[in-house]
Amino acid sequence: MHVADYVWYITVGVLLALLAFDVFVIGRRPHEPSTKESATAIAFYIGLAVVFGLGVWWFSGGQYAGEFFAGWLTEYSLSVDNLFIFLIIMARFGVPRKYQQTALLVGIILALVFRGIFIAVGAAAINQFSWVFYLFGAFLVYTAIHLAKQGENDDDFKENAVIRFAKKRLNATDEYNGVKLTLKKNGKRLVTPMAIVIIALGTTDLLFALDSIPAIYGLTQEPFLVFTANVFALMGLRQLYFLLGDLLKRLVYLSLGLSVVLAFIGVKLVLHAMHVNELPFINGGHHIEWAPEIPIWFSLGFIIVTLGITTILSLHKSRKLAVEAPAQEQAAVQEQELHHKES
Repeated sequence: MHVADYVWYITVGVLLALLAFDVFVIGRRPHEPSTKESATAIAFYIGLAVVFGLGVWWFSGGQYAGEFFAGWLTEYSLSVDNLFIFLIIMARFGVPRKYQQTALLVGIILALVFRGIFIAVGAAAINQFSWVFYLFGAFLVYTAIHLAKQGENDDDFKENAVIRFAKKRLNATDEYNGVKLTLKKNGKRLVTPMAIVIIALGTTDLLFALDSIPAIYGLTQEPFLVFTANVFALMGLRQLYFLLGDLLKRLVYLSLGLSVVLAFIGVKLVLHAMHVNELPFINGGHHIEWAPEIPIWFSLGFIIVTLGITTILSLHKSRKLAVEAPAQEQAAVQEQELHHKES
């Protein structure tokens, strides 16, 4: 895919302008976005991604458009799954709702920075070493198995070493000072919980990038599409956090569905690695011609169907649990009353 330099400049310029507007205009006033504000922003960003994908189709053909949409859907789904962890972090550190928007915005900016670094490193590695596809594929299969074992238990967020070090070594206080990272108390400069939250989001974003970048390189090796799919996947994530709220907790099978998608992409990467194999101890260093290349239309269809089934089954189970919960509570009350009467 040939992308002229001026297209890169315009694309990055427009995306940075949108980000700057979000940071310096919307993000200047800490508040909890209304449902209308969140829905409008999400519809705008999704519409923008669709228009961009159609533009890729118009100028570069259906193959690259399919790669963009497959990559965007996968990265968007991974980003939604990451919101579960954001919810846990916000709850654990007791971040007031009106300050959560700022924390999320900083977290998303850090995610863009980390993903940008990983995209550049990944592109350079792929251009130099075709065997990197074996590593990416194996890592995605490992991640898929981990997600499948994790299943519905997304509440097992564990503080990493960086967070533990910050909490132990920094002069911290439990008192918030708006969205500021420090406050002065009794002549002493203290770190607020907001700083620890930013560290938690930043280090978590770093771990997220380790999953997302190999996943999208399994769908396209075009740096331009990898970059734009990641940026569009992060746009509107902050508003989605507030719009969905408790609905996120109803997507009980999302991690399981993502594990299937990641395993599929991992297998696709390994097959591609076999097809372009240059490792001397595999097939004598020759390409393995019989290894099939999975077409992008099949990948896109597989991702859409898997995520669709995952969402439908999740919502069905959530409704079933919501219906059964009152009946179980009533049965427990009746059993307790009967026990009191017998005693």
